[in-house]
Amino acid sequence: MDKFLIDSHKLIYHPRRVAQLLDVGDDWERARAVYPIYLELSPVGACNHRCTFCAVDYIGYKSVMLGEEMLALRLPEMARLGVRSIMYAGEGEPLLHKKINEIVAMTHSAGIDVAFTTNGVLLNERFIDESLEKVSWIKVSLNAGSAASYAAIHRTRERDFERVIDNLVRAVEHKRKHRLTTTIGVQTVLLPENAHEMVDLARICRDRIGADYLVVKPYSQHMFSETHEYEGVDYSAFLPLADQLDAFNDARFQVVFRAHTMRKHAEDPEQRYKKCQATPFVWAYVMADGRVYGCSAYLLDPRFEYGNLNTHGFQEIWEGERRRENFHYVRHELDIHECRVNCRMDEVNRYLDRVANQNVPHINFI
Repeated sequence: MDKFLIDSHKLIYHPRRVAQLLDVGDDWERARAVYPIYLELSPVGACNHRCTFCAVDYIGYKSVMLGEEMLALRLPEMARLGVRSIMYAGEGEPLLHKKINEIVAMTHSAGIDVAFTTNGVLLNERFIDESLEKVSWIKVSLNAGSAASYAAIHRTRERDFERVIDNLVRAVEHKRKHRLTTTIGVQTVLLPENAHEMVDLARICRDRIGADYLVVKPYSQHMFSETHEYEGVDYSAFLPLADQLDAFNDARFQVVFRAHTMRKHAEDPEQRYKKCQATPFVWAYVMADGRVYGCSAYLLDPRFEYGNLNTHGFQEIWEGERRRENFHYVRHELDIHECRVNCRMDEVNRYLDRVANQNVPHINFI
């Protein structure tokens, strides 16, 4: 079961944008106006945790943040240009932003769907009361089933473990009381030191929190990360966990054990797609200092930096010279063997590769 398609993708439900993308070919004039469906924005560069697996440790958790006044101008522009959703997450903890409730309200008012990935420590009553109803989904990173393991992996205090659980309990109670449609989930990165606690975590998520789901996903090594502690993890030994966790699934709760993504770790890289079709089209990333990137796997890489929202409008950036250069670079020079394995757009790229190259047997027998 994976009713949220977390281990897959949803681009198939945007056929007009797919057709527009496929018509581009090598023509920048056509590519110029293909806008992203989905953006990831980092409201804050700072973070209150230092997780052992953090992919963006190389950025340095800087105390910078997106300005409320700037976003008040840019968010309606993004909506007008075709952006449909924004996930607030990023290189820092999004709930550290002092104006996060105002940002959620502005995003929602612009007609853009809102989501969060957060460590949940600051999931306070004000956010629950003011913002939860405006959020499509919120996913809390909870990477252990005990306080001791949690503190070691998140590199924080043990009491944060119970605090996050209590915050989630309040959020679920609020959701049920007010009959909200917001999906409340938990995500954990499967690591050698927390694998033995996955059953405990599933029980906490279903029976104590009342979450809608628990996602168990593999670690993915970022090319620029300072940490390489988990680079060689062999997930084949953990696949039997899927059967144990499947026992927790019921009408209100599901464990999304990302076995498909885990198996892709062992794939021959020569057998996958040869080019990235998703960049620079269907998504983008905005850093806490306002810089716009075509791919989150290349933050701080000038080849993927298009401009800064603090000084230029989104349309000017997206149709500008830097994105044009990146469009041609990705098309003709990017070696995807150097990209992050199981990157954010991997399933999207597999789908676009099949459609663009029609490499499906008997494709006309629909």
